[in-house]
Amino acid sequence: MMFPQSRHSGSSHLPQQLKFTTSDSCDRIKDEFQLLQAQYHSLKLECDKLASEKSEMQRHYVMYYEMSYGLNIEMHKQAEIVKRLNGICAQVLPYLSQEHQQQVLGAIERAKQVTAPELNSIIRQQLQAHQLSQLQPPSLPAVSAGTGLLSLSALGSQTHLSKEDKNGHDGDTHQEDDGEKSD
Repeated sequence: MMFPQSRHSGSSHLPQQLKFTTSDSCDRIKDEFQLLQAQYHSLKLECDKLASEKSEMQRHYVMYYEMSYGLNIEMHKQAEIVKRLNGICAQVLPYLSQEHQQQVLGAIERAKQVTAPELNSIIRQQLQAHQLSQLQPPSLPAVSAGTGLLSLSALGSQTHLSKEDKNGHDGDTHQEDDGEKSD
């Protein structure tokens, strides 16, 4: 009778051990699942963050591309303006007196020799003027980004011309021309 009892006690002990192992395994699986779920959640957040950064980088890329394109167009426009103004100067120059021709040629040569500090100064003035235009009253029309670049370059040209007028290069010539015509 001992044998069947030990067999019975052994078989009753085995299901408890199996139950314990099954519940323990379920708990371990549940813990692993929660861990994997937490990792998935953190990876999903990181992926969303990277997607947001990618979107922001693409927005910046488009903005810089548009600025680059606008500056390229503006550069070609300014080159064409320079070419046309040189043509006009070449056509008008022979009609001036010898003294005025020398003054104009000197002014043209000075204009061709723009230094980096002068360019930096002009750019700084243009940026300040652009910042001031951003503070304009609401009743005035706002400058769009596309026309802003064009107006900045036009303002720079005006600033450069007014600087020459203040130095007396071009202003004296115009006054003398007016004076000669009135005589």
